[in-house]
Formats: sequence, structure tokens, C-alpha cells
Amino acid sequence: MDKLSIGILGAGHIAGKVSSTLEQMPQLRCCAVASRDLAKARAFALEHGFEKAYASYEALCADPDVDLVYVATPNSHHYAHIKMALEAGKAVLCEKSFTLNAAQAEELIVLSHKKNVLLAEAIWTRYMPFSKQIKEIIVSGVIGTPHFLSANLGYALEWKERVMRPELGGGALLDLGVYCLNFALMCFGSDIKETVTACTKNDAGVDLQETVTYIYNDGRMAELHASAQAATDRQGIISGDKGFLIIDNVNNPGSASAWTRYGESLGHWEAPVRISGFEYEFLACRRALLEGRIECEEMPHAEILRVMRMMDALRRSWGVSFPGE
Repeated sequence: MDKLSIGILGAGHIAGKVSSTLEQMPQLRCCAVASRDLAKARAFALEHGFEKAYASYEALCADPDVDLVYVATPNSHHYAHIKMALEAGKAVLCEKSFTLNAAQAEELIVLSHKKNVLLAEAIWTRYMPFSKQIKEIIVSGVIGTPHFLSANLGYALEWKERVMRPELGGGALLDLGVYCLNFALMCFGSDIKETVTACTKNDAGVDLQETVTYIYNDGRMAELHASAQAATDRQGIISGDKGFLIIDNVNNPGSASAWTRYGESLGHWEAPVRISGFEYEFLACRRALLEGRIECEEMPHAEILRVMRMMDALRRSWGVSFPGE
């Protein structure tokens, strides 16, 4: 494989941000973009250097030049668009949240195995080299034995339809809380004994703010907060018996600082120079395809399902559901 040819389903905000990165990656080819609005697709292609623009997602998936389909449509459409691409034999990288629920995710993973086609989730923090370094810092013992983790992510997003409407798979959990949940899993693992949680909802029944506490079998605790109403500091903090580690942003970690309880520095680490951070998930897909794998080791299918099942359990406890569930 010389260059991996990328086709994008959707020409919205996240597709634009990702495409600005793809343009700077010599390993990739900006092949095609599709939107239900051809004029929008053509404008997007012109702005980001894509060779082709389509007025239908089906046409893009049928394009023999496309190697990998990146799904950048709303959460509510992920299942149908992933399935469409897999049925066409295309490798798929889908934006988080992967699907609306675990049942959809499981069906698509089974299909990817049946078709022997790569299927990955674009939860970018899982692919960032700095996420691995954060884990190494924790296990190094610099803060002693870790006992407590906190993570929060909040933005004022009540003006965004995709967040506020259940028919679009909205809510703080699938848009923001998923990052906190992944942060906890990456740092503390999944040996969870008990969950304590609460949320507030809008009039449409979508979760706007939530708090989730995971109690691990070994006594560790992870406390997570997500809000679609308030701007938060977005930090992740891992606390041990010798000090604590502060991650500047659980959504896009750029630095980590370790401190004693007396405020003395134990070390500071910076993420490596990068284009944006989006490049890592595409490079991971390229490696997987070159090696003949149908999942990325950074976010394997089992972990995709784990996260979806955890989010399903949280929504059930809150009484939050999507149309058709």
C-alpha cells in the first residue's frame, strides 16, 4: 500500500477538522467526500483538497478508489453508515460514539468479521502516544500507589441540535462523558465492582449533566463528571499515596505534571509535537490494513463493546433512551 485513500461520509465540523490534518499526511490520499448536499460536498472537497465529491453516501462507498471510509455523521446515523460501508467491502473508521448502543456495535463487529474488513472507532485519545506515556508515568511509582482518579469534561453545548435531541443520539454521555470513561479505563482498567451515578435531563429526556463513580474491586475509585451545560477545567487527576498527577485535558491531553502533597514538583511531561492528534487513528488503521488485521490494537473490538455496554448501563439507570430502543 502506497497511500491510504480516504473517503469521508459527512461534511460537517468534525470532518473539516480531521481533513485539515489529513491534508498534511503524506501517507494518505484525500480521495472523496460525500454529503446529501452536493454543493456542500464540492465546497468541502475544494477547501480540503479532496479529488471527488458525491451527493450520496452510497456513491462514495461504491467508489473503488476508496480504501477507508471515515464516518463523520451524527451518532444516530453511525450504525447505518458503518453497515453500508462494510457491506461494500470498505474498511471503516467511525467517530465516537461508535453507535447508539452495544447491540448495534456487536452486530457491526460480527459483520466486520464476516466480511474480513477493518472496523475501528475514532476515539482519538486511545491512539495518542501520550496516553500510553500517562499510563507509564502512573505505574512508574512517581506518585506512589494510585488510589483515586477524577476526570471531568464540560462545554456549554445546549445550542447544538446533535447534543440536545434524542433522535440524533444526543446527550452529554455519548458526546463528552465517553472521554472521561475512556480515560478511567486507560488509567485504572475495568475491574469494577460497583457503580454509583446520577444525571440531569432536558425536557426531551436527554442527559445534560452526569456524575459517575466507579468502585474497583481493589478499593480504587474513579469519579467522572460530564456536562453539556457548563465549561469545566477538563482535567484528569490521578492521586496516589506519594502525590498526584494532573493531566491538563482528558479530551486532548497535552501535558502531565506530578506533585507531592506539599506542592513540590515530581516531574512534568509534554505530549510529542503533532499535527492535531487526529493523525494517530488514521496511522493505526493504515498499520492494521498493512498487517491484515480487522481491528486496531489501540482500540480493539472487545474494548469498543466494553465502552458501549458501560454507557448502556448508565443510560438504563438514568432512564435515558433513544427512539427505537
